[in-house]
Amino acid sequence: MKLKSKLLIIAGSDSSGGAGIQADIKTATALGVYAMTAITAITAQNTTGVKSIVSITPREIFKQISFSAQDIKPSSVKIGMLHNVGVIKEVIKAIKKHKLKNIVIDPVMVAKGGQRLISNSSINFLREKLFPYALLVTPNIPEAEALINKKIKTLDDIIKAGKQILKFGPKFVLIKGGHINKSIIEDVLISKNNIKIFKNKKIKTKNTHGTGCTLSSAIASFISRNYNMNESCRRSIQYVHKAILLNPKFGRGHGPINHMALLN
Repeated sequence: MKLKSKLLIIAGSDSSGGAGIQADIKTATALGVYAMTAITAITAQNTTGVKSIVSITPREIFKQISFSAQDIKPSSVKIGMLHNVGVIKEVIKAIKKHKLKNIVIDPVMVAKGGQRLISNSSINFLREKLFPYALLVTPNIPEAEALINKKIKTLDDIIKAGKQILKFGPKFVLIKGGHINKSIIEDVLISKNNIKIFKNKKIKTKNTHGTGCTLSSAIASFISRNYNMNESCRRSIQYVHKAILLNPKFGRGHGPINHMALLN
């Protein structure tokens, strides 16, 4: 497969390989995109939960981004787990220094098992200082609720939440609807002048570890290949749907999805 573009991934590591930077690299590679990384934290985790999180120093994160970007200019950037204000400040500094563009932010706040991964002060800083640099933000419903401090129960709530998040500066918001108890998942892409709803039948499985990381990396990968936002989201949602459908059934908890699904 010929590599078509370059993606810089700024995210935490998942020792079990299903989420985080490991899922991001697998996704980019499967979609024909060259992946570079800046690791923000190292986690000890498996499909049953997170055992521990070790932070990488903010300065070291800046150096990872800067040294990679000054040599191989990324076509797009995917940002995942940023666990404190110091890290967010260094990421912003690197974005400005290297004029990084096509930034997709997956605001990782809650692990699949329910563990909170980020403080309230960090959420506020992320929302107010980093979101203005984003092309797209991709929260799930619990993350969107944390961003706007309101409960989301209906499709109308999702659309209102997306419009509220747009006010923080991103050009697009994709709110993932998987947490609403429906047989059809409605993922909603919201921009200033448009609302697009992507519908998929919900797959009954507990093996969905890393879906958020995978989706945001897939979108960033397609954007790096010059697909427009609607088409990047559509292709990425279908990719994740197939990856869940063909999950390998590994682990005793929330198992990983199959990042090689398109190659089967």
